Order: sequence, then C-alpha cells, then structure tokens
Amino acid sequence: MEPITLTTERLVLRPHTPGDAAEVHAACQDPEIQRWIPVPLPYRPEDARAFVAETVPRGWREDTEFNFAARLGAGGPLVAALCVVPRGAHAHEIGYWAAAGHRGNGYMTEAVRAVARWAFTEAGCVRLIWRAGVGNTASRAVAEKAGFVVEGVRRAGMEHRGTLRDCWAGALLPSDLGLPSRLTYLPAVSARG
Repeated sequence: MEPITLTTERLVLRPHTPGDAAEVHAACQDPEIQRWIPVPLPYRPEDARAFVAETVPRGWREDTEFNFAARLGAGGPLVAALCVVPRGAHAHEIGYWAAAGHRGNGYMTEAVRAVARWAFTEAGCVRLIWRAGVGNTASRAVAEKAGFVVEGVRRAGMEHRGTLRDCWAGALLPSDLGLPSRLTYLPAVSARG
C-alpha cells in the first residue's frame, strides 16, 4: 500500500521517517512504554533508526504493518505512535503508545479514531481489534473513548517478553463510527428477547 498522511483538528499522522529516530528513541526510554509495549530493552538509538528506516517502509511496501507517527501539526513534536496490522481476511489490530509529555490531552484518542477511519475506508478492515495487558488502564481508557467495545479478558492472550499474559480485548466496527461495512454484520439476538 502507498503510505498515506492523515490529518485531524490538531494532528498530522504520517509514516515515520528517518528524521523521527531521535524522538522515537527518547519516547521509548519511558518506563511505561517499556512496561507495556514490546520494544527492545534496552532501547538503543540503533533500534529507533532501524525501526524508522527499515521496519516502517517495509511494512507499508509489503502490506504487513502500517505505522504512523502522530505529530502536533506538521512540524510539531511527536506525541504518539500507532500501528495497524492485518489479522486475517477481515480483521486488523491496532496498537499505540503516547509520548510521556503529551499524555492526558486527548491526542491518542484523536489519533486512534483517525487511523480507525482510514483502516475501515482504505485498508479493507471490517473489524478493528485492540488488546492490552490487563492493568494497562491508560490504553483501555483510550480504546473506550475511541469507541471500542471491551469484550473481555483473554487468558494468555498476548506474549510479552517471552511470557504469556492475560489481556483485555475489544473491537471497533465501522458502524461504531457511522461508516458502512463492506460485509453485512448480523449481531446475536439477545437471550432476553
């Protein structure tokens, strides 16, 4: 897929470029990102350089992962990073982190909504999956504010640093954002009638 730039009221979301390496490296020194996101430990400058110069372009070129840098305006600071990964014929999974100095301003929710709209309208997604380790309340709050329905806890639902962990799981559908779906959805009939 050709890389794309998205804009919101406050943010510009575009694929990471080599010029982002220093900010990605700095952000990934944060203990909270290291606690919840499977970045290499220690996270070295060369890890950030390889990510922005190799991993990101390869993912877009091969349609295997779509990484976005969320910036406060075109020339503003890096406030967040998001990634969408295809998971089978109809689903994609989203993951994200917010830079420590930019949390609590609604940037992450704004970015997740923009990327979700793109996934539904341009990437062929009909179900956007979100997962986070149980206890990652910040990620869950963003997901819920963005419209995800938390569906429960998946036992041993994610691997993190060689250990299986329980995770919260949720999903967002195109209809949750007022968008049409390319497939018809037939929800289960409630047991109560």
